[in-house]
Amino acid sequence: MKLSRLVLFAAAGAVLAACAPGTASSTKSADQQTGTLKVWLYDEANRAPKEKVIAAAVADFKAAHPGSDVEVSYIPTDAGPRAEKMKGAFNDPASAPDVVEFGNTDLFGYVAAGGLADLTSELAGWSEGGDLPADLRDTAVVDGKTYGLPWWLGVRALYYRTDVFTELGLKPPTSYAELADAATKVRAAKPDLLGIAVGGKYTFGALPFLWANGGDLAAKPGAKYAAAVDSQGSRAGVKAYTDLFTDAICPAQRCADLTGGKTVEAFASGTAGMAILPNSSRSAVEAGAAKGKYAVVPLPGATAGSVAPAFSGGNDLGVLKSTQHRTLAADFLKTLGGKKHQLALFDAMGTLPTLTSARAEVVAKEPWLKPFTDTIAAGTKFVPKDQAWAKIDAQAVVPTMLQKVITGKADVNTATAEAASAMNAAFDGK
Repeated sequence: MKLSRLVLFAAAGAVLAACAPGTASSTKSADQQTGTLKVWLYDEANRAPKEKVIAAAVADFKAAHPGSDVEVSYIPTDAGPRAEKMKGAFNDPASAPDVVEFGNTDLFGYVAAGGLADLTSELAGWSEGGDLPADLRDTAVVDGKTYGLPWWLGVRALYYRTDVFTELGLKPPTSYAELADAATKVRAAKPDLLGIAVGGKYTFGALPFLWANGGDLAAKPGAKYAAAVDSQGSRAGVKAYTDLFTDAICPAQRCADLTGGKTVEAFASGTAGMAILPNSSRSAVEAGAAKGKYAVVPLPGATAGSVAPAFSGGNDLGVLKSTQHRTLAADFLKTLGGKKHQLALFDAMGTLPTLTSARAEVVAKEPWLKPFTDTIAAGTKFVPKDQAWAKIDAQAVVPTMLQKVITGKADVNTATAEAASAMNAAFDGK
C-alpha cells in the first residue's frame, strides 16, 4: 500500500495554516437543486489513486442527483499558496468552490473569517453520523456549531525495535517509567543507538506527555481561550518529555533540533531503539534499515496500562458559506465522507477512516494498524479551537519552550510561563 506525501505531512502537523484568510464576502448562499458543484481537494505527488476514489464518489453522487455535475480541482498542499487560494475564494464567491478539503486545524481561521457554512443541521441528520466518535466530531465544532466532516485522520504511536528488545530481554513499555527505563537500557547496551528518538522541535510528539499528565495547551473557561501550558499537569508533562533529552537516552546536543520528520529518519535508518511516529510513517520505516525489525504499541501514559492521548490530526471536508448549491454541496460532502469512499481512500492512500466501523474493517485487512486504532479508541486530543493557534504554531511557541528546557536556558516553570504569556497574547489578538 502506498502512502501519499500528503498523509505523511498532514499527519505530522503540517496541515496547520500559515495564516487565516481575510474576512469573507457577505454573499449569501442559495439552494439551487441542479447545476455544477465546484470541489477543491488537496493535490498529491501521485494523484492518480486519489482521483480514482473521487471519480467513484462523483459517479455515485450524480446517479443520486440527476441534473447535477461535479467539477473537481486540486489545490496546493503547501500552507502559503493554499492560504492565498482560500483567501481568494472567501473574497470572491464567483470563483469559490462549493465543497473544499482542508486541514482540521485550518478550520478555526476559516470560521473566524466567515468563510464556512454551518453544517450542524445537515450532519445531524446524516445516517452515518452516529459512526463518528464524539472526540473526532468535536474537532470540527466551534461555539456549538459544526463546520466540517472529519474525512481522514492520522495518530502517533510507539515504534520499537523488536530485535534490540529481544536481545536485551525487554518488553514493550506500558507506562512512562517503563519507557524511560527501556530507553536507558537500550542506549547503555548499544551506544550507537538513541534510546528513543525525541525532538525539541516535535510538537506533536511532546503533546501526549502533557495530556497524559492531566495538562493541556489551553482551556476555555469563558468566552475565550486562556493558556494552560503553565498548569501543574502541563509542567509535569513538559518535564517528563524533556527528561528524555539526556546523554543516557537522547543527547540534547543531538536531539534538541530534531523535528517530527527527523525522528522518522532516525528510526527508519536504524539509529534509534524507539520513536513516536504516525501510522503514515510505516512506509518510510519499511523502506529503511529497520524493516522487519520493529513493532508498534500505543504510546504509554503516566500510569501502568494507560495510553497517552494522541493528537487527532487529519483533514476535513466543508462547504463554503457562499455556495449557491447548499443541499447538493452537503450531500456530496456526505457521499465522499461516507464509509464506502473512506474505505476506498484507505485502499488508495493509506489514510485512516474517521468512521469507527470503517476503521474496524481496515484493521481486519491490515492488522499492523491496531495500535493506532487502539490509540484512537482510548481517546484523542486536539489543539485549541481558535484561529490564534495558527499564530502560536507559526511562532514556534511550543518548540521554543521545549528547547529552552532541553538546552538548560530555562527551567520548566520559567519556560512554560513564557510560553503561556505568548499564547495569551495570541488569544488576545496581539
